[in-house]
Amino acid sequence: MKVLVVGSGGREHALVWAFARGGGLTELHAAPGNPGIATLASCHPVRADDPASLLPLAFELGVDLVVVGPEAPLVAGLADGLRRRGIAVFGPGAAAARIEGSKAFAKEVMEAAGVPTAQTLAVARPPCVVKADGLAAGKGVWVCRTQAELEAGLRGARALGQPFHVEELLEGEEVSVFALADGRHAIPLPAAQDYKRIGDGDEGANTGGMGAYSPVPRLGESEIAELVETVHLPVIAELARREAPFVGVLYGGFMLTEDGPRVLEFNCRFGDPETQSVLPRLEGDLLGALAAAAHGDLAGVELPASDQAAVTVVLASRDYPERGDAGTPIDGVAEAEAAGALVFHAGTALHGTRLVTNGGRVLDVTGLGGSLGEARDRAYKAAGRIAFDGMRLRSDIASFARV
Repeated sequence: MKVLVVGSGGREHALVWAFARGGGLTELHAAPGNPGIATLASCHPVRADDPASLLPLAFELGVDLVVVGPEAPLVAGLADGLRRRGIAVFGPGAAAARIEGSKAFAKEVMEAAGVPTAQTLAVARPPCVVKADGLAAGKGVWVCRTQAELEAGLRGARALGQPFHVEELLEGEEVSVFALADGRHAIPLPAAQDYKRIGDGDEGANTGGMGAYSPVPRLGESEIAELVETVHLPVIAELARREAPFVGVLYGGFMLTEDGPRVLEFNCRFGDPETQSVLPRLEGDLLGALAAAAHGDLAGVELPASDQAAVTVVLASRDYPERGDAGTPIDGVAEAEAAGALVFHAGTALHGTRLVTNGGRVLDVTGLGGSLGEARDRAYKAAGRIAFDGMRLRSDIASFARV
């Protein structure tokens, strides 16, 4: 199978890594990719947000499957363009991708599907949550427990120049549950938990994610299956009823409240950095499963998870999330990998043969182990071997599992 992965971040590196270690590949391509991806696939200098160039690239390469990583190309309709040209794609069309592209649309779908979610508030009063309606690279949510935080959240939402709404603040444990969907059916993947704030103890600004771990102790296979049965499948059915079949990975962000699970949001793609903790735990043919979903038939497909645990620590630049960094030399990646960790490139580039920073979230270091504590220890030991000027990381990813 010839495969093209669209994207350039840690999530896409994890997908390429998972495909490369499996079977059934004849060619593996990425657009645009990154230096880590380039060790496993042929990279092409075409941006993920450039469908006018991606469509002819996929056609010229003669790929059998396109896997789209980021949300923006999906919301913009990249998958529709590929399908019109007869190219199989793992990723929803624009109509279904609105589940992430518009919070208002997602609320409407959830209400029609009978899925429990946070209540929208007519008046903004703390405690509450301010949410931008459209895409904001994981930074369009403001949790407001005080009036000052609410005023800051409203300013931030208005600055994005798009609609926003205010909803109730749900309390509990937040988890991410992915399900592969073929437009009618869905199969669950292991649950993960990510860390969105920049600082330890969930302090500071919201980010795209500073770390993750899997499995989530509170959610076993039966609990995950129940969530997919009662949440993901009704949403998939409602989207199909609206003639917007969802083909791809439907990512449900849940709050496990005292009154039961409530949906915080849906995303139309693999989460980042949760993917970097979930994929290393999967057993079976991931690429085959994604191809089956793209062709509309997940019947009989299974992707069991190993007993291993995974913890991912994000290494970010000095001023992230306000801005990224470019051109700063990076040392120690080979030493971290030699220590047994997986190092996924998220924001890197090559200057000659020198690896340098090229973004806000620069590297994702994933440790594996027989327990979350063991995986955490390996991730942090490996992360400690990497260095670049201004590097920052959270020290409390999966801190409950200290060994």
